[in-house]
Formats: sequence, structure tokens, C-alpha cells
Amino acid sequence: MGITQLIVLAIVQGLTEFLPVSSSGHLILVPSLFGWTDQGLAFDVAVHFGSLIAVFIFFREDIYYLLKGLQDVLTGRVSSFNARMVWNLSVGTIPAGIVGLLFAAWIAANLRDPLVVVITLAAYGILMAIVDRYASAQRSIADIRIRDALLIGCGQALALIPGTSRSGITITVGRFLGIARRDAAKFSFLLSLPIVLMATLLEVVLLVTGDSPVDWSNLVLGICISALVGYVSIAFFMRMVNVIGLLPFAIYRLVLATVIIYVVL
Repeated sequence: MGITQLIVLAIVQGLTEFLPVSSSGHLILVPSLFGWTDQGLAFDVAVHFGSLIAVFIFFREDIYYLLKGLQDVLTGRVSSFNARMVWNLSVGTIPAGIVGLLFAAWIAANLRDPLVVVITLAAYGILMAIVDRYASAQRSIADIRIRDALLIGCGQALALIPGTSRSGITITVGRFLGIARRDAAKFSFLLSLPIVLMATLLEVVLLVTGDSPVDWSNLVLGICISALVGYVSIAFFMRMVNVIGLLPFAIYRLVLATVIIYVVL
């Protein structure tokens, strides 16, 4: 993979990983536009690690309190807000973890198809717009319970299907449950930490045990770009989501689906 392709795809990944517009849809479209070959496992490892860094930096205070919550859990103080958040994020991670372990290889072999991406982009885009328009916003992140976390986690499991968008589907489920936009987005991003960490560790194992040569300098560049752009993307979304809502992102998904049909299919 050339340096230009690496930089462009790292920027695209950093932008679209956290916006509800589907990073997989963009990573199908952009290489097709430029006639690039598959970026490879090493690139996936780098940009996912960069995304992880972005979340850790942006939500560093929340992560500090989650660590305190873990301490509360271990010492039996399970009723504190921090402890409840730890339980909620743990339960919310379970569905995607199970589905990933059981079906990730099958999904990669059978569903990484432009037509699947087009369908999921459009369908979930419409669903996102409808839910955000009509759902209430009376609940905060403090009101999330185990049942809510499990339902949002099931949405995260659906995001293993290309084109769904992990942040898009989890925020949509949160909005369906009456959680305010910013709080639904915050819970979605925090929920990404365990699953992205596990996926990145798995990719690292596959990379280290594989036979393909690795250009580590390019990977470091990809990590830095993905982390920087990812941080900006999170900051923009968290600042603007209450102002503009999810409709612009839903419309963008429909436009992207149309472009993929024209360019790829």
C-alpha cells in the first residue's frame, strides 16, 4: 500500500469510525474510486488502534471514573453511578463479543459485499432518522439500566454487518429508549472501548503470527493520523449532535448508498 493510500484511508477511517455514517461503506467506496487494492490487515490494526487512542484521550476523565467504578465493584459498592456504568458497559459488550467470536469469520467471508453495504446504509439511515425524530429525550446516561445496556449491546452486535455503523446503530437504539442525543452518543463511544480493544488485540495476534511483511513506519503514521482525525471527529459530533440531530447523517447515508450503487455495483 502506497503512502497516499495509507494517508487517505487513515483520514477516512478516523472520520467515519465515530460518525454514524459507516466506515466500512467508505472503505469500499474510496478504494474503488481510486482503483486501489485491499489495504490489508496491518492497516486495519493501525487505524483501529488509532481510533482506540482517540476515545481514550477524549473521554479520559470518564475512563478515570470508570476505573473508580471498577474499584467500587470489587469492593462491593455496586450502587454508585460509576459502578453501574461499569456493569452497563460490561453487559453491553457481551452481545457483540459473542456474535463476533461465533460469526465474525462467516460475516467477513459472506457479507463484505457492496450490495449488503448499500442495503444497510439505506435501511439504518431511514431508521435513524425516524427514531431520532419521534423518540423522547427525557432520559440521561444516569438513567441507563442493565436492560437498556443489553439492548444497546445487541445493536452493537448488528454493527458487525458491514454498512451498519457501530455508532449509528447504538445511538439509534439509545434514542429509541428515550436517551438524550448527547448521552446516547457518549454511552455509544464508551461502549466501543472494550469491543474495539478486543478486536484490535485479535488483529495484532493475526498480524504477528502471519507471514506478511510489515512496514512499521507506515503503521505508526496510520495510527497517528487515525487518532488525530478520530479525536476531531468525536469532538465535532459530541458538540453538534444536540444542535443538528441525526437527520443530516441519515441523509448522508442515503447519498453514500446511491454513490456506491453508481460507482461500485
